[in-house]
Amino acid sequence: MDLLSDAIAAMRMGRPHYARTERHAPWAVRHRPFAGAGFHLILEGRSWLIPPDGEPIELQAGDVAFLPHGSAHSVTGDPAMPVADLPSSPLDDPHQDDHPDGAGAGARTVMLCGAYLMDRTRPHPLLREFPELVHLPVRLGQHSSLRGATELLATELAEPRLGSDALLPALLDALLLYVMRAWLDERPRHDATTGWTAALHDPAIHAALQGIHRAPHRPWTVEELGALAGLSRAAFARRFTTLVGQPPLSYLTWWRMTTAARLLRESDAPLKTVANRIGYTSEFAFSTAFKREHGLTPGAYRRQTTSADLETTGADTGSGEPMRSQH
Repeated sequence: MDLLSDAIAAMRMGRPHYARTERHAPWAVRHRPFAGAGFHLILEGRSWLIPPDGEPIELQAGDVAFLPHGSAHSVTGDPAMPVADLPSSPLDDPHQDDHPDGAGAGARTVMLCGAYLMDRTRPHPLLREFPELVHLPVRLGQHSSLRGATELLATELAEPRLGSDALLPALLDALLLYVMRAWLDERPRHDATTGWTAALHDPAIHAALQGIHRAPHRPWTVEELGALAGLSRAAFARRFTTLVGQPPLSYLTWWRMTTAARLLRESDAPLKTVANRIGYTSEFAFSTAFKREHGLTPGAYRRQTTSADLETTGADTGSGEPMRSQH
């Protein structure tokens, strides 16, 4: 896997929640904070997104608004409409938003809204660099892949066919990737002198990170990672620490424990197998290291996250399907 795919896989939990909604002005909806990343995709018409602090942002057909930190916000068909007193709903529970207050008979807006659930206990460093809101307006000649994904989503939602229940989550995962790519492409490189964005654009550190991600089980040394980067041990250690925010071997441990958590959440592999896959020959040593990082033993973590996944992916329909509504 590449580094961006790894970052998303490390953060994601469960399947995305989403809802296609049709509204007629005047209308407004308040969304409270939640443990995930939210999005609004305008399929037809227009709306305004109102952040807690700041001016309303107009969203037109084809625009995507991405809220990587699950921040509170409001969405309305009229920026002059008061929203402060409206009841709030969570973006990760679209069914609570079936009848937005103030829905009328005016201008029509069709939106796809939803949320990606995230593991907020160990956020990936890349996510911390994203602003509270990413607005990606539709622009001719830019982000053609993102536009293609939004058009496929719009078509599939408007005319569900055989296989739609399997296709829609895959398209929503693609949308997340394209949104993050677009933000990385648009961010001026001189704005990122440190952090993961800078590390991704630094060939030497990028090579070392790829080595760690491809083979977390290897007993890496700083010298070996420096050789991958084409730098001396001292120069590599300084550069890696400056860009990534922690020394190479500290990051290796962080990634091993992050990978282990994902394996525990997403598979039923025995603990010994998980330990071996991230470089621990002793199950006891792995358990000790894991508890130091996560505050739980691997077995307790697996039981806790399995229960949470069942609640967030299957409790609403009884079938594990993501929540959807259309009105």
